[in-house]
Amino acid sequence: MSERPVLLPYADPAFVADPFPLYRRLREDGPVRRAVIAGGLEAWLVTRYEDGLAALSDSRLSSDVRDASDTRLLRQLPETDRESMLSNMLRSDPPDHTRLRRLVSKAFTAHRVAGMRPRIQAVADRLLDAIAPTGHADLVADFALPLPVTVISELLGVPVDDRHDFQRWTDRMLMRGAEPPDPAVMNEAWQHMRAYVTDLVHAERADPGDDLISGLITARDEERRLSEDELVAMVFLLLVAGYITTVNLIGGGIAMLLAHPEQLDLLRSDPDLLPGAIEEFLRYDGPVSPGIARFAREDVEIAGVAVPRGATVLIASAIADRDPARFPDPDRLDITRQDNAHLAFGHGIHYCLGAPLARLEGQVAIGTALRRLPGLALAVRPDEIPWRPGGLRGPETLPVTFTPGG
Repeated sequence: MSERPVLLPYADPAFVADPFPLYRRLREDGPVRRAVIAGGLEAWLVTRYEDGLAALSDSRLSSDVRDASDTRLLRQLPETDRESMLSNMLRSDPPDHTRLRRLVSKAFTAHRVAGMRPRIQAVADRLLDAIAPTGHADLVADFALPLPVTVISELLGVPVDDRHDFQRWTDRMLMRGAEPPDPAVMNEAWQHMRAYVTDLVHAERADPGDDLISGLITARDEERRLSEDELVAMVFLLLVAGYITTVNLIGGGIAMLLAHPEQLDLLRSDPDLLPGAIEEFLRYDGPVSPGIARFAREDVEIAGVAVPRGATVLIASAIADRDPARFPDPDRLDITRQDNAHLAFGHGIHYCLGAPLARLEGQVAIGTALRRLPGLALAVRPDEIPWRPGGLRGPETLPVTFTPGG
């Protein structure tokens, strides 16, 4: 393993558009590589599938950023209410993680999510009703973004008309590219988001409904299973995590199909392949890249490499999911691929709670777009699609044309 950390060149448009040639070299170089990642942070990349799978279940690797020795990680969270933002299940470990996850897990079971299909289908059809007659669209802004935003807003009890505000604040808080986020911009966005979520909680307390926020308020006020900070942090996490990666799955999945016309034709000819296609999109070019951060509680050895206490360990699912030791012909998009146990949703106790909902939204959105937009094609070359330059990967815009219809 090289002693010099490799730089992930987020300032290079070619890397942002296609990071996989560099990812391949990193994996071939060794199972664990030091690297400078988004925001200028240094991390230890776990690049191979079996090692990544083991690391995601290793209790010596914490989800709590306070276990990191690099203090810049904390500084990249809002200065005010920093502890509040850390009080969510994404950044906690047992026993707090177990308690927090249990409070919301019933809302995301496969059975309950399956019952949401008619509503998701109705949202997809309404959005496509608006663009189908035009013959052209940006399938991110016009479809892939508003669909999951509407679904998570309705699940939580959030006014859909507010989505433009919380999308804007979320975007300002996300780490993008080579440089760390501007603390002033991030703090201002968090203050807006904190005030917004607090107002939502107050409104739901005054007039509770049959939604997830009302259920969490009951857990806070009557059952005493949540602190007020945890309540705000949970609503914030569900609101943001409930849409942002699904946007990338839908937009990225359609972009992959349009860049691989033989796969598009195959899926059009056999729509029953769609569930497997979603898994392949997640494996081939998923919405989180390069991967999932953990922090070493103690000195650990990963794949024979000594990793010091406090180190940021990035389980590079985007690299591991193209490991030829696990996936035959891994650099080929194949929607008929079998045994597709990718790491895009993580593994172990932190396995993505919203995975059933993301899968369903992806299936409904992509299936409906292919059915209702005949002649669907990119309006630009595949290499002209702008991709997000940070840890969350997906097309920023997806200009397409199609045959106008009713």
